[in-house]
Amino acid sequence: MTKIAEAFQNKKAFIGFLTAGDPSLECTEEFIIKMEEAGAALIEIGIPFSDPIAEGPVIQSANVRALSNPNGCTTDQVFEMVERVSKKVSVPLVFLTYLNPLLKYHYDRFFARCASAGISGIIVPDMPLEEKGEVADIAAAHGVDVISLIAPTSKERIAKIAKSATGYIYIVSSMGVTGMRSEITTDLESIVRVVKENTSVPAAIGFGINTPEQAKKYAGMADGVIVGSAIVKIIEKYGENAAEPVYNYVKEMADAVK
Repeated sequence: MTKIAEAFQNKKAFIGFLTAGDPSLECTEEFIIKMEEAGAALIEIGIPFSDPIAEGPVIQSANVRALSNPNGCTTDQVFEMVERVSKKVSVPLVFLTYLNPLLKYHYDRFFARCASAGISGIIVPDMPLEEKGEVADIAAAHGVDVISLIAPTSKERIAKIAKSATGYIYIVSSMGVTGMRSEITTDLESIVRVVKENTSVPAAIGFGINTPEQAKKYAGMADGVIVGSAIVKIIEKYGENAAEPVYNYVKEMADAVK
């Protein structure tokens, strides 16, 4: 059984996201440890990129802060941080990045580095299903799952995406970019039902979830929930002192999911 499969085994998974290098890579390492201690079953790590098209203002700003770090925040430096922290946590770690950084780094080199650093999966928001084949075999050869996204607009493609999924499926709750939402109106139950009819791969709902009430509600529909902007907002507010506020928030959300 893979580490990602274990994260969902016999429980609902709370998945937290943060941007590497915001406010520093040393802080990112500390925050990841705190998130695991607070009950996160899996942690997504955003590799800073200048054009994160799936992200709203909160995570866009985090990317800018990370890339502006005087000590640097290159992909190689992110890998070095992951190599350190993966020895200190047991939860699976998943990268979120875009095709341009992957192409620049070269697929085989990137996924080989993922394997040695302890990365279990990767999310590439700007890679459609039709282009997944470019990286899927290379990633699989290195034991890395390519996480599929299903959006409210996927419709007749949902079954096709689900059938090719590995690791877990990221169900996007709302149209638009990432960010906290007070209300989610998408018929997520119907999407989850089609997913479950076509795969045994677990499905988690993300985009907009930020309260314990939302977390409990959507964990009841799916196998887990994903929260990013709310965590990144806490890091933006507290900076280097965000470890305890992040712990407290993640614990509240993880408890609601359970």
